[in-house]
This record gives sequence, C-alpha cells and structure tokens, in this order.
Amino acid sequence: MHRHIARCFLALIVLPGFFARAQSTDPVAPTSSAPRLDVEAAVNTYLASVPAGARARSDAYFEGGYWLILWDFLCGAAIAFLLLSTRASSKIRDWAERATRFRPLQTIAYWTAYSIIIAVLTFPLTVYEGFYRERKYGLMNQTFLLWLGDQAMGLLLGLILGGILVTLLFGVVRRLQKSWWIWGAVVSIVFLVLTILIGPVYIAPLFNKYTKLQDERVRQPILSMARANGIPATDIWEVDASRQSKRVSANVSGFLGTERITLNDNLLNRCTLPEIETVMGHEMGHYVLNHTLKDILFFGLVALAFFGFLRWSVNYALARWGAQWDLRGIGDTAVLPLVFLIGSIFFFAITPVTNSWIRMQEYEADIFGLNAAGQPDGEAKVDLMLGEYRKLDPGRLEEILFFDHPSGRTRITAAMRWKAEHLK
Repeated sequence: MHRHIARCFLALIVLPGFFARAQSTDPVAPTSSAPRLDVEAAVNTYLASVPAGARARSDAYFEGGYWLILWDFLCGAAIAFLLLSTRASSKIRDWAERATRFRPLQTIAYWTAYSIIIAVLTFPLTVYEGFYRERKYGLMNQTFLLWLGDQAMGLLLGLILGGILVTLLFGVVRRLQKSWWIWGAVVSIVFLVLTILIGPVYIAPLFNKYTKLQDERVRQPILSMARANGIPATDIWEVDASRQSKRVSANVSGFLGTERITLNDNLLNRCTLPEIETVMGHEMGHYVLNHTLKDILFFGLVALAFFGFLRWSVNYALARWGAQWDLRGIGDTAVLPLVFLIGSIFFFAITPVTNSWIRMQEYEADIFGLNAAGQPDGEAKVDLMLGEYRKLDPGRLEEILFFDHPSGRTRITAAMRWKAEHLK
C-alpha cells in the first residue's frame, strides 16, 4: 500500500517582496516600459535556465520512480502469495496461538512476526530505493548507518501503531460478521485522524530536531502573513531536514489544536526571502482551504470503497483457496497477507485517482500562495529547485498518471500568468 501523504504550507509579505522584485535580476523581470509579459516565453525562459545535464538527471530520477511503483507492487504481491501458498502465514498464526490464549495478544504477536519478515524480505529493495538511489542522484545526506537508524525507528513505529490498528480491525471483524467492512472503514478513518493529531508533536520529533525559528527577518513576515490569512500562529518551527537530504520543503501540520508551521533548514539556507514567502504562502493555503479536513473526507470514502471491495474479494478467495492456504475465515489473523495483497491491487489500480486528488489540492495551494505572497518569480525559482528530483516538463497524460504534485511547467505557468495579470 502506499505511503505517504505528506503536505507543505507557505507564507508571506507584500512590502519586502515589492523591494525584492524591484531589485530583481530575474530573466523575465520587466521594466516599466516593457510590453505585457508573454507567459509562454517567460515559462520557457525559466525552464531553459536549467542546464541540460541537470534536467536529464532529474528526468531519469523521476521516471525511474514510475518503475518503482510497479516493482513495489510486484514485490509485495509476490511475498504475500509466498506466505499464503507455503502456509507460512498459518504457521505464524499457530505459533501466536501457542504463545498466548488472549486473542488480542495473538494478533499483536502475529503482526510483529509478520512485519519483521516483510522488512527482511524487502530489505534489498528498500536499501536500493531509499538509500543507494538517493545517494546516486545526489539527494541523500545521510550515511548508511544513520539511514538504517531511521529505518529501524520507522519499523518500531509500524509495529506499535500498526499493531494497535490491526488488533482493532480484527476485533471489529470478529464481533460484526455482516457489517465489519463499514465499521472497519470507520476505525481506519478515526485512526488516520489520531495520527494526524499526534504526528507533529510526538512522531516527527523522533526523526528530526524541531526548534523555534529565531531569525526575525524570516519569522516576522511569516507570522504577519499567517495572521493576515486567519492562521492562529504565534511561533514558527525549524526542522533539521538537511541531516537526511537537500530537498527544500515546509508544512503546516497537525489538526484540531496541534497545528504548527514548520520550514526546513534547506529552505532557509538555499532560498531568498521572496522564495521562502511563496513556499510558506502555499503551505498556508493548505490550512486556509481546509485541505486536511477534505483529505480526511476523501480518503474516508476511499477507505469505505476499499473495505467494500475487500469484503467481496476476501470472501471469494477464501471460498476458492481458503482450505489450500489453511485459512479459517475473515477473522483469522493468517488472512493478513491476503488482505495486503488485495490492498496492493486496489491502491495500485487507483493510483492515478489519488494522485489527481492530491495534485488538485497542491495547485489550489499554489494559487493561494501567489495571492498571499505576491512573489511569482520566487515561486518559479522554487519550482526549479523542486525540479532537482521532480520532472519539470512531462507530457499531459504522464502528469495525470504519475504526478501527485503539479509539474514544474504547470506551476511556473500559473506563476507567470499571475505575474502577467498583475503587470497590467
């Protein structure tokens, strides 16, 4: 199943941005006597400013990610089928039942053994995808041991949080034989909300150091823009993301009182104030436009559709292969590889749908950020930085299928169009 849905938020000011633009040496900056900005020419000028070698490296990195989507799916499916067909899954269940009579503990024991087996079997692909490939393309700052430490922490969190969720879900299935799929979706949504709540305060600090931003030159404009857009922020947080990579990012994370504005140190070290402002304006757009709540509603519907599909497909698979795989029914913990196999198929198939939903929200946040920060050239320059690991100029169908953010061309076009309209 798919990982991650992480988000970004951005901010701010008009007056310092005005002076920054007045002194700009951007390749498309107009003079007072210049004709109306040619949007397409301005976009092409920005894209052409990226050296051919850097473009080729970025395209190769991002296009390689298309294949990784497929390899991740095939690897997960093969492991699930292996555990089922060899009856390894039912043997793990039998071991858990011998270890304890308490069914929730049996579920936790099975989940622990299952997770460790999956981590071991997928380790070579994980190393290639998460470490070697990132180092190859110059995006990774960590040593292998530090990276491995983060992976171990992620596995531990998966054991704890995943164990809680799986235990709750199996409890629902065993007690609600007919409507388990509806209540399973409800439990999953509630769990999603709880992780969003605790994530910024308790989970994210396990991987990085968060400190309050002290640079008043950056802090005050961001807080000013936050207040102007109705965001109740009193502090800005800085995270040492440079310990992992050189990627620039920021976010407004949390929900229902745990919201916090965070920018990473790469953004502070690599970007000018107008660029920081446009990034923060984008991130604040996510907050003001209620994207977290909309995501919960959208992925709640996705969860409901998945559990409905899961109910039908598991019943079909059990009727046909349950005895062969030594599975007792939907409430049997040994069915877990089958659930993950079905989940992999479902989420692999709807990848373009989920990508398009996220991409739409990111584009909305871009427009909000342009209006809030008023820094179209700052936006374009940040988009070029994001182009270090995201293909800048894909085909239209390619963008729909594989991009969970707008492409560089799409984002720079929006920025130059905004600039052209405001030059009038």
